[in-house]
Amino acid sequence: MNYRHAFHAGNFADCLKHALLLALLRGLLAKQKPFGVLDTHAGIGRYDLSAPEPQRTGEWREGIGRLAAGTPPPALEDYLAQVRGAGFPAAYPGSPALIRALLRPDDRLALCELHPEDHATLKAAFRGDPQVAVHKRDAWEAVTALTPFPERRGLVLIDPPFEQEGEFERLAAAIAALRHRFRAGIVAAWYPIKHRAPVRAFHTALREARVPDCIACEFTLREPTDPARLNGCGLLVANAPFGFAERAQAILEALLAGLGRGEDGASATVTRITEEN
Repeated sequence: MNYRHAFHAGNFADCLKHALLLALLRGLLAKQKPFGVLDTHAGIGRYDLSAPEPQRTGEWREGIGRLAAGTPPPALEDYLAQVRGAGFPAAYPGSPALIRALLRPDDRLALCELHPEDHATLKAAFRGDPQVAVHKRDAWEAVTALTPFPERRGLVLIDPPFEQEGEFERLAAAIAALRHRFRAGIVAAWYPIKHRAPVRAFHTALREARVPDCIACEFTLREPTDPARLNGCGLLVANAPFGFAERAQAILEALLAGLGRGEDGASATVTRITEEN
């Protein structure tokens, strides 16, 4: 409950997460049938980049600031267009704003945020919007309480702050539960890469739980050998739309070209973790 994403909005990890999120949403939009989205760690929805928190860290300058400074490669055109449309460079859109911008009249969004101040800000941002429900509830409880969706298709985005012990274990359990109870749903789960051991254990847990059709989209700025430093991040996607893996690889390579700093161990990979049923 102490985590405040405002300090990190628009950093390289947001760039990865949000560019891939939009690709997943485009896959859902390819079919006419309505869908739902659950964002389990929603934050406040939109971040003023002139506010004290992002100004204090300046992380966005090495993330979205660098990407937006040049001509975007084709793989990032959609992402950068959505970010600019949401007010950049004055503001950066969180996942709730990016998702809401793409919803059609019959689509639906559920947002969960437990931090009291951030929940109040988020609720005010979507007050009066009939397509958006804002919940003040624990994300891990919401994963099962709010699924499966009435629409029978959609996306669950899980983006934990990883400030407590056991987050990887909770994440693996949530993905397994969702694939069992909401088989038609897409699951996208963000995770940090500080060093490799926790990530390997996370992937092994998914294999041992026999969670089908998982791919890991990972981006590292440097060799992940320092457990005290965010060296990269990944998005684990289960039940990805057709063609997503190829689009994800192009997005990651574009991010590496735009954000890579020439350090040893920088990489952009899409790896199958478990096979399809």
